[in-house]
Amino acid sequence: MIGFDPLYLILIAPTFLFSLVASFLVKSRFNKYSKIATRSGMSGAQAAEAVLRSGGITDVRIERVDGFLSDHYDPAHKVLRLSSEVYDGCTIAAAGVGAHEAGHAIQHKTKYAMLSFRTALVPMASIGSNLSYFILFGGFLLQMTGLVYAGIALFSAVVVFQLITLPVEFDASARAKKLLWDTGVLSQASEREGVSAVLNAAALTYVAAAVSAIVTLIYYLIRAGLLGGRSND
Repeated sequence: MIGFDPLYLILIAPTFLFSLVASFLVKSRFNKYSKIATRSGMSGAQAAEAVLRSGGITDVRIERVDGFLSDHYDPAHKVLRLSSEVYDGCTIAAAGVGAHEAGHAIQHKTKYAMLSFRTALVPMASIGSNLSYFILFGGFLLQMTGLVYAGIALFSAVVVFQLITLPVEFDASARAKKLLWDTGVLSQASEREGVSAVLNAAALTYVAAAVSAIVTLIYYLIRAGLLGGRSND
């Protein structure tokens, strides 16, 4: 694992390309549907508010934040933060993203099990993401098997977190698509198709992240001799 490893390139290159394609799709579709106004004329913030109300939520604030597609829901402070393009945009893309984040707030209110599981994993996943590589590198360099296994265990938390993220994001998108229609924010089939295009592309980025994490874990397991034979230091 020390220095350049062709095996790493062979395994990671396809996932890197997948991530690039997913990133391109979400940006291109967001840009496309950011140019198409909703018939209702509601902004992303108003769409998110409508979805929150439909879920019986009245204690979540909606705030504007800087950054492209920096939208997220903060469960600790019950704040839904939307980027300027989403907060102010009266477009199909803005409605879709705003409603998606509101979907996370509804998950939080209803104690959606997978969201609770993901939240519980955040500390361990953060530690694993920041430290696992250094622990693994040190373990391989010093030929300390226990250290290598500890690094793999830490990175496994990252993999589990990425896998749990998938149903959480898919569920939030499904809620958004349904509630945008039910609340009347969207009223035309073409609007619904546009929201699906944007949210499906966004979901693909989470799939790409999960695949990348899984492949990286496989690489570590191979190099540790736990998968496919002897370790090759």
